[in-house]
Amino acid sequence: MPVMEGKCALFKAFADVDAFPLCVASKNVDEIVRTVQLISGSFGGINLEDIKAPECFIIEETLKKEMGIPVFHDDQHGTAIISGAALLNACELTGRRIEDVTVVVVGAGAAGMACARFYCALGVKRGNIRMFDSKGLIHNCLLYTSDAADE
Repeated sequence: MPVMEGKCALFKAFADVDAFPLCVASKNVDEIVRTVQLISGSFGGINLEDIKAPECFIIEETLKKEMGIPVFHDDQHGTAIISGAALLNACELTGRRIEDVTVVVVGAGAAGMACARFYCALGVKRGNIRMFDSKGLIHNCLLYTSDAADE
């Protein structure tokens, strides 16, 4: 709870957005989706937190399709945005073009997958991403999205 309260303070400090944490005592995908759907009318956006892969992908994509408000998963998108900014800064400082860099992603969970997808959106070639999980290099990594066939 302290981490979530801290993130609410950040929303207020940096975006003047009022936020408060709600904890859902379930790990069941359908229960979480239904709970968020039922309370969504009271909110302008939903920030999911601390949900592991692959459940986080299913929950987020389902809610995005079915609700008319922004939904994001902090473990994925917050990490991707911060590390993407660091990648862009590193390219600028070293005089490299993002299309030419090779990026190593350690961890193939929610944050690692989101980072890899975001790096591709920034211009990193998909073939220049080396992703590792607990067993080593992943040779054929599908960067999970609803339109993964396009990648």
